[in-house]
Amino acid sequence: MRSVTIFGATGSIGVNTVDLISRDLDSYNVVALTGGRNVALLAEQAVAVKADLAVTAFDDCFDALKEALAGTGVEVAAGSQAIKEAAHRPADWTMSAIVGAAGLVPGMEALKQGKTLALANKESLVTAGPLLLSEAEKHGATILPVDSEHSAIFQALVGEDINAVERIIVTASGGALRDWPVDALHKATLKDACTHPNWDMGQRITIDSATLFNKAMELIETREFFGVRPDQIEAVVHPESLIHALVGFTDGALMAHLGAPDMRHAIGYALHWPERGHVPVARLDLAKVAQLNFRAADPERFPALRLAYEVMEARGLAGATFNAAKEIALDKFIAGEIGFMQMAELVEATLSTLSGEIVTSGPLTLDGVLAADHLARKTAATLNVAR
Repeated sequence: MRSVTIFGATGSIGVNTVDLISRDLDSYNVVALTGGRNVALLAEQAVAVKADLAVTAFDDCFDALKEALAGTGVEVAAGSQAIKEAAHRPADWTMSAIVGAAGLVPGMEALKQGKTLALANKESLVTAGPLLLSEAEKHGATILPVDSEHSAIFQALVGEDINAVERIIVTASGGALRDWPVDALHKATLKDACTHPNWDMGQRITIDSATLFNKAMELIETREFFGVRPDQIEAVVHPESLIHALVGFTDGALMAHLGAPDMRHAIGYALHWPERGHVPVARLDLAKVAQLNFRAADPERFPALRLAYEVMEARGLAGATFNAAKEIALDKFIAGEIGFMQMAELVEATLSTLSGEIVTSGPLTLDGVLAADHLARKTAATLNVAR
């Protein structure tokens, strides 16, 4: 029986992970589940998978979680320190699915066990890629990518020599506004940006999909995880979202990973790795699909991609600065303080303002990354971009 911990159990990735594990409870012992303010769901999950421990990230949710789990035998805790302590509990396999920079510390702590970290938290690689990979190597731990794009790349590289890779192509749906005229994007409202043409996701990821900030993050992740040069990484808009990534080799061959847009593909691969297990996802009917379409990722429409290449070239603390500024820009757009296209403008202004502080001559440290994150948030919150 494998022991597992799920950080971010109440988010989309966490819910799908719980779904897969709950289908085969005889094979798993759930050590811990963590979540946010959705205490009712966290408690329901903890009971369903017979978790030893349930942790909410918010201290003020402790009483509600304790009441919801009264009499179940599930231990209850709250706060960031409790989440960090949950990472110290022995687990063979840990899912890192906490959204945002908050996922970095528990992921780093879990690596110290020398086991397997299934990484769905984009920010960990974007803000501290070299640090994360170094920690895994130090403790003999394995990191498996769970972003659908990076899982696809990982799978396409099985048995291949990374030195034979010529290019890596990451696909993007293009988001809610992919068919809008570029000059109309400045007028896009919150409602416009939240209406995804392919699927129903959370508000923040749907907006990031419309700006392609999510794809910008994934380009940086690709650079960090696979160690390829920025000029080997491409983004292409693929409206059907059936090809998740492609790897091109020096002989001209392209290896593509296709599958229905269901995160259980990547989660299931990481859960069963190095074997392939049964995953209850839809099977593609290629005759029904009929065609696959692609279009260039227009840099005028998606300025986030240009910023991603600048971050990849700068490295150092540029990733932490980029991510923090992006989160503040998104907060401001949701609050109606800035327009849709101004999100990229604010991130670029933050990077420019802190340009003297985002390059480090020494090795990255966790304290340095957290300090850069704090400074970038503070800076982005006070910068003004003309509306």
